[in-house]
Amino acid sequence: MSGTTRAVVLGGGLAGLLAATVLARHVDQVTVVDRDSLPAGPEPRKGVPQGRHAHLLWSGGARAIEALLPGTTERWLAAGARQVSVHQDMLSLTAYGWQHRFPGTQFMIACSRPLLDQAVREAVLAEPRITLRERTGAQGLLGDPERVTGVLVQGEEVAADLVVDATGRGSRLEQWLPALGLPVPEIDRVDPGIVYATRIYRAPHGMAAAFPVVSVYADHRDGRPGRNGVVLPIEGDRWMVTLSGTRNGEPGGTEAEFTAFANALRHPVVAGLIAGAEPLTGVQRTRSTASRRLFCERAERWPAGLLAIGDALAALNPVYGHGMSAAALEAVALDGVLAADGLGGAATARAQQAIARAVDDPWIFAASQDICYPDCRTEVGDPRLTVQAGERRRFAELIGATAIRSPALSAATTAVSTLSAPSGSLEDAAVLAELRKGPQRPELVQPPLKASERELLARCVGEPVA
Repeated sequence: MSGTTRAVVLGGGLAGLLAATVLARHVDQVTVVDRDSLPAGPEPRKGVPQGRHAHLLWSGGARAIEALLPGTTERWLAAGARQVSVHQDMLSLTAYGWQHRFPGTQFMIACSRPLLDQAVREAVLAEPRITLRERTGAQGLLGDPERVTGVLVQGEEVAADLVVDATGRGSRLEQWLPALGLPVPEIDRVDPGIVYATRIYRAPHGMAAAFPVVSVYADHRDGRPGRNGVVLPIEGDRWMVTLSGTRNGEPGGTEAEFTAFANALRHPVVAGLIAGAEPLTGVQRTRSTASRRLFCERAERWPAGLLAIGDALAALNPVYGHGMSAAALEAVALDGVLAADGLGGAATARAQQAIARAVDDPWIFAASQDICYPDCRTEVGDPRLTVQAGERRRFAELIGATAIRSPALSAATTAVSTLSAPSGSLEDAAVLAELRKGPQRPELVQPPLKASERELLARCVGEPVA
């Protein structure tokens, strides 16, 4: 291509900003268009409805962001985020029982979503090739079935060599593609009806830094609605407590309903912690949580000059904490294709395929887990969720039940769950050999608390903890 090259990114969320920082390496001008006014500080915004709930940035995603924006991890930690060793600094009740706290091989970044976003946003928008247009809505795509040549923004035609849709769950590709004369690609939907309820607390003195991250998950095998609870330390010596429940098991929005739901979890540790903490907010609820995937890479016809990324491509149930990490890995995949192929020829199709591969593991993990819950509504054609579902589930349950009691197997599954290794690595010979050995540690009937943590928990509940 000759002359100035331009890209337009629709959406200024995490996926859009990471895509913009990649594009700035390969084109002359990048414009980020967002319908909201982006906050100057770590504040929630309308365009990220899940932003008020617990977000887990796993090590696979954190490393990807650090590779794209060096120094981001340091900025997060300086602003009050905590780097949590998985599983050493975590107290996790899985569907199969309590996870042994083996020495950490991976990590997660624990803080609020607005703080995560702010550090990325500041770094991305400091790049002179990137321009932000706020309070600006995109109305459609320009071009024809062969190539997208730009985007219509508030009546203005903005030319671009590449348009990236990072508008999240509100993506309008299902309307925009037919307007270009193109069919909508295959779509799979998995909706367990999950609802999130979150409240922020002031952690008792010393506990935000000293107590592990707590997660109590449902047993998806028992035929009942799934009910989960997470206590996440965030900046400012606070706890973000997020409760979630699938259809017919949703948490309510009042203080009494929030407390009752916490008390009904599979273990009382979450209820005990919040009983001794000072509430700082009311209860915030969100329903926009269904998993949905647009299979752009399978489309018979896909125009050059258009990419879908982030939730616009694959929106994931947030309970698994994979959305942000998947977006980061998608951006890295995009960078690799553009570095090799540039913007010309069939680069768009190759980039979309690479992006799709990056999101495939978290998509199938979320979808295959959610379909286990009663009254889950599905529209799926992926054979992994239909004819192969039973066999895949049996293998997942075997490895899940063994890994919580096997150090080597736990390390392997943790690498996959943190998106630090592909799911196919669980079929490596060394991993299968560990699986055949069976559990290496005894079953835990109580949470694996250290003596100091038991004392802290006892302070919260007001009585000794067994």
